[in-house]
Amino acid sequence: MKKVVKVIEVDGEGLEALMGERVTLFCLNYIYTGKLVGVNAAFVKLEAAAIVYETGPLGDKKWLDAQELPGDWYVQISAIESFGLLK
Repeated sequence: MKKVVKVIEVDGEGLEALMGERVTLFCLNYIYTGKLVGVNAAFVKLEAAAIVYETGPLGDKKWLDAQELPGDWYVQISAIESFGLLK
């Protein structure tokens, strides 16, 4: 049986609420982290971005292995599984 659910969009929620913050994006294959400086319907733009190959405990202040990416970095919204502020 299908359940009808009403979805209400709230401006300024989600990624938009985190603009200017250092975010962590858990994506399909990789983890990205950086300062969120842009969001549109297809991509987010990260400044001072890094790709995280090994996290270590998520409560630690530093990743075990995070490699800096050259310049600003764009991540496709459809690849993001979850996101938030970890560091």
